[in-house]
Amino acid sequence: MTPKEVLEFAEKNNVKMVDLKFLDILGTWQHFLVPINELKEESFEEGFGFDGSSIRGWQPIHASDMLVVPDPETALVDPFIEVPTLSFICNIVDPITRESYDKDPRYIAQKGENYLKSTGIGDTAYFGPEAEFFIFDEIRYAVDPQHSFYAIDSVEGIWNTGREENPNLGYKIKHKEGYFPVQPSDTLTDIRNEMVQTLISLGIDVEAAHHEVATAGQGEIDMRFDSLVKMGDKLMWFKYVLRNIARRHGKVVTFMPKPLYNDNGNGMHTHQSIWKNGEPQFAGDKYGGLSEIAMYYIGGIIKHAKAIAAFSNPTVNSYKRLVPGFEAPVNLAYSSRNRSAAIRIPMYSPSPKAKRIEVRFPDPTANGYIAFTAMLMAGLDGIMNKLDPGQPLDKDIYSLSPEELKDVPQVPASLEEALGALEEDHEFLLKGDVFTEEVIQTWLEYKREREIAPLRQHPNPYEFFLYFDA
Repeated sequence: MTPKEVLEFAEKNNVKMVDLKFLDILGTWQHFLVPINELKEESFEEGFGFDGSSIRGWQPIHASDMLVVPDPETALVDPFIEVPTLSFICNIVDPITRESYDKDPRYIAQKGENYLKSTGIGDTAYFGPEAEFFIFDEIRYAVDPQHSFYAIDSVEGIWNTGREENPNLGYKIKHKEGYFPVQPSDTLTDIRNEMVQTLISLGIDVEAAHHEVATAGQGEIDMRFDSLVKMGDKLMWFKYVLRNIARRHGKVVTFMPKPLYNDNGNGMHTHQSIWKNGEPQFAGDKYGGLSEIAMYYIGGIIKHAKAIAAFSNPTVNSYKRLVPGFEAPVNLAYSSRNRSAAIRIPMYSPSPKAKRIEVRFPDPTANGYIAFTAMLMAGLDGIMNKLDPGQPLDKDIYSLSPEELKDVPQVPASLEEALGALEEDHEFLLKGDVFTEEVIQTWLEYKREREIAPLRQHPNPYEFFLYFDA
């Protein structure tokens, strides 16, 4: 919609409030609201002022004034606010220079799209993330100097087979046996359906919804692929919708990669492809029906995977998912159909339009705009430098011997390792000024100071099990 059409839409739908959404560098939506009378046609150029120093990783307090500028094409009526409210995803602008803000993740993604076009390799990068999640009945946790715990509960949890539920009707899902069970074992079909219908009402196409592998309410809802920035927008709406629908039912959604010990975690397998002039550039006569361009793209992902992981697997908890035996691939190999490889070539359809690669190590705590852009930049680096991805690995990688795996690189074993890789390998991200040195350094400093250092100092309950009587 144009700004004029947005105002007409607001009047037609009796809108009373305007919700201005934007996200910090870590990927969390922030927002504030203004009455509808404050929204004018010029608002889409002039924006609205706010304090940028209060946003994580952004401005210092002596240069705090920033602007949010609503994108009229993102206008939607918020389905969860009682007063009729028009919601926008906003871009961030410096009020002095009127330039877009380099630490705005959406701007990074916009620059990524522009850089792709400038290379001549393609004009559109499509992304299709499969963001897994848990729907829990309850989560309790505390972190104090003398006391620390977490407690998760779910009516589906296998640990509740003996609980007094007046009556307990059984049908608990066993560890690693939650893939595609029907009701009554799957207790969350109606909630997932409500999530799907809400997403569709917001213009987000959904391809499938189902229970996932783990016990205790793990699920997946697959959105249809879209271009980079639009899919970044949709992923934010996706998380917002799922969390609010769950809350409506007295439950809670988490995208935390590994909330449960000894069961599968939440991944975000990310399908991606490049198109040019309406034609797919990843279809060809090479391995798995891929083109030479696609093979080089894989080469770029493999070469830069450790650095990508700093964005695609951005939490300390992310690396508790990336361990062998839980469908989270740790070996940087590619294969057709093989889900134990970090990069899979889906073989569902022979159509050239369906030809894509699936990067399987990311997780849904990632900031989608930044993670997708980092993968695109790595792939483009592979294409421009003709990086050979090596030979495919068409075996069950988890069954291979150490000798067979000795030459296969692996994803980082920790966030600290991933950040070190990003520090050493980020030139590919700086091309076209897509990422800046300031963005990279802000990310490194925030993660090291706010996450790695505190976690290094806090005792873990399992340490008491191991060491209290040592």
